[in-house]
Amino acid sequence: MNNNDYLSMLNVAIQEAQKGLHEGGIPIGAAVFNADGALLGKGRNRRIQDNDPSVHGETDAFRNAGRQTSYKNIIMATTLAPCWYCSGLIRQFNIKTVLVGESVNFSGGIEWLKENGVTIIDLHSDVCISMLGQYIRENPEVWNEDIGEE
Repeated sequence: MNNNDYLSMLNVAIQEAQKGLHEGGIPIGAAVFNADGALLGKGRNRRIQDNDPSVHGETDAFRNAGRQTSYKNIIMATTLAPCWYCSGLIRQFNIKTVLVGESVNFSGGIEWLKENGVTIIDLHSDVCISMLGQYIRENPEVWNEDIGEE
């Protein structure tokens, strides 16, 4: 895979994040790909839309990808560094590669994932940084609820 492949994968996640924002939700999207780059599933944070705190972007994409016999060659693309909840999902299922759109607004569990053998490719996307940064500034209470802070 090269950087253009990674940017293409991230773009799927960005489209999901934008869709979530238009629905009134938190703009975080994710997508799951096989080792050849074929899309298996995509999703977005739907905590607000579904009134379900477990529907983060990564979990939604993971569920939409369906069962796999192995996850070690799966690539997960997400617009934001995974939180602890989603980092646990990545570790539980042994996903080895995570493309991160940004870790400026929130660094989540990326250092822990790296320490546990997960390859993190942080693309430092200006689109992702500005989209979530604006959302956090405009909706600090909702954001804090999403990351489990009071």
